[in-house]
Amino acid sequence: MIKKTTLVAIAFMALIHASNAQIALLELATGPKKTDFTSISYRPISDKAKFTVATLAFFQKYHEKESYMFDEAGVQPTFYWNINKSFSAGPGLYYNSIAGFSERLSVLYAIRSPHFVMTAIPTIAHAEETGFINGELFLQMQVNRPIKGEWEALISAQILTYWDEFSRHARSFQQMRVGLQKKSTQFGLAIDFDQYGEAPITRVSPGVFVRMIFKNN
Repeated sequence: MIKKTTLVAIAFMALIHASNAQIALLELATGPKKTDFTSISYRPISDKAKFTVATLAFFQKYHEKESYMFDEAGVQPTFYWNINKSFSAGPGLYYNSIAGFSERLSVLYAIRSPHFVMTAIPTIAHAEETGFINGELFLQMQVNRPIKGEWEALISAQILTYWDEFSRHARSFQQMRVGLQKKSTQFGLAIDFDQYGEAPITRVSPGVFVRMIFKNN
């Protein structure tokens, strides 16, 4: 069974909010079943923010012996051309500790308002290990609502599905986050549903999460 990446959607949430700012984001999600640590950086490479480089690195560790086979780590730099406020597109290079290298081409479409974000990112990927041309679709939504003072309530959902040669399921996940936000810190409850392989093996991982967002104009 070929295992694929556990991409984290907040990388793209940061991307579409960034304007011409440099952003770094850290997230830790942990519970009795598994722990995920993610680091994201976003850096404009032109004065008008027409081009940007986004870098994602992550580590996933399961805590139960029967799930150790799904442990993985990965890193992915992506070069984006920001076509307008809604569309970005560009190539990326991804390395996964299990699946190896792949070259990627992604299109990012975003709908956003002060308290709502939704993104859709279809991707075509060429896997070096198998030579396959594969398809991926990522969806993300986050809703924030002011509560009192600097406090906000938040709900976010991330969904990814990855198919070998567009026809055989390889990897999917659905991630839910419910919590609070104050300034650049988010925290609360988390639950992940992960599916692996052509005849999907499912893992359900409840826990808690904390995110720190650092922004330099």
